[in-house]
Amino acid sequence: MLLLLLRRGAALRGGRGPGGLSPPARLLSAAQRPGPGPGEKGTGEDSTLRPLYMDVQATTSLDPRVLDSMLPYLIHYYGNPHSRTHAYGWESESAVERARQQVASLIGADPREIIFTSGATESNNLAIKGVARFYKSRKKHVITTQTEHKCVLDSCRYLEAEGFRITYLPVKRNGLIDLKELEDAIQPDTSLVSVMTVNNEIGVKQPISDIGQLCSTRKVFFHTDAAQAVGKIPMDVNALKIDLMSISGHKIYGPKGVGAIYVRRRPRVRLEPLQSGGGQERGMRSGTVPTPLVVGLGTACEVAQQEMEYDYKRISLLADRLVTKIMTEIPDVVMNGDPEHHYPGCINLSFAYVEGESLLMALKDVALSSGSACTSASLEPSYVLRAIGTDEDLAHSSIRFGIGRFTTEEEVDYTVHKCIQHVKRLRAMSPLWEMVQDGIDLKSIKWTQH
Repeated sequence: MLLLLLRRGAALRGGRGPGGLSPPARLLSAAQRPGPGPGEKGTGEDSTLRPLYMDVQATTSLDPRVLDSMLPYLIHYYGNPHSRTHAYGWESESAVERARQQVASLIGADPREIIFTSGATESNNLAIKGVARFYKSRKKHVITTQTEHKCVLDSCRYLEAEGFRITYLPVKRNGLIDLKELEDAIQPDTSLVSVMTVNNEIGVKQPISDIGQLCSTRKVFFHTDAAQAVGKIPMDVNALKIDLMSISGHKIYGPKGVGAIYVRRRPRVRLEPLQSGGGQERGMRSGTVPTPLVVGLGTACEVAQQEMEYDYKRISLLADRLVTKIMTEIPDVVMNGDPEHHYPGCINLSFAYVEGESLLMALKDVALSSGSACTSASLEPSYVLRAIGTDEDLAHSSIRFGIGRFTTEEEVDYTVHKCIQHVKRLRAMSPLWEMVQDGIDLKSIKWTQH
């Protein structure tokens, strides 16, 4: 019934977007939004234009199949899953355990190794602080990289204040770590190595299998923040020798406010809980498990497992279309990150001689970002781009394009069209671009401040 209503709602939407190109009436994602579809005017006093959504690294829309699975547990089956004395509790507990199985199946784990959390930020905190604190009597060293998500870096800084030693590994210009540097950094008292699978800003895919093998050989626990990878590329915790893995619901078309952490049972990984309470989730994460959210996460994982291959091929084609068209039409565009070891749905481009914030404001018809949503309020250039050696002016000119399950070919073409149009317009107003056209080497100029 819900899908039928969504289709009817989508069918009623029409209209053309600015610039003559018409963003499509999106069958799933536009129909879920409370306002008009992309590029369409609403009715009444509060009419606004809805931009296209191309920021799937920040969050994804809820897949209607996920919402369908959640609704009964929001309205009818509302029991506490930890109530063992009546049917309401049993129903919810059964749903939670089924979701646990669905998450485990996606990553090749045992359901008993899945602990539900509020999201990847909590999972990362629990993995890093939990493992470090549990083994602190014998091991006081943790290794991570300079391009991790902010919650990983801040967790490590928190541990430094507690007396732990943290090694922040640099990355090469392509965004990948040097395995030899990692091997040299491991010490007898290293308890944990934490390296994210797919970077949330530049889409670089780290050599997780090699890292896992190295950590296993050296008897060091390996944690990966896989929020941008799970459900998008194949992940098997046993084949990759991963000991702890962080998962986020809203990155895989599930609900916000829920995630999971995989914690290996054999050989057993021990960690100290972050919060005290009723001892739920095998004592690692106290608090009532939110049944509707967990059910949504489980369904999102199941759908992702079924559609991963199709989604990956389709997203790859759309990504190639976007990058090829932009780079063919606009000179001096740089793609950040390794082009081979890369998740295609995350494209980070730097447009030389254009201020990224100005381009974002010009592209008001498209929802994009200049980097991580967690640090987008800062006017400082991305620390990830600085870590890969990007010049500050290029780092300031970067835009991240996110392509996902519900992104259409028409939306990609519309985004490309507007991007080319506004980059050319902004460059035409730039004195730096004019100097470059006249053959002046900007790096040879000594700028003075007054």
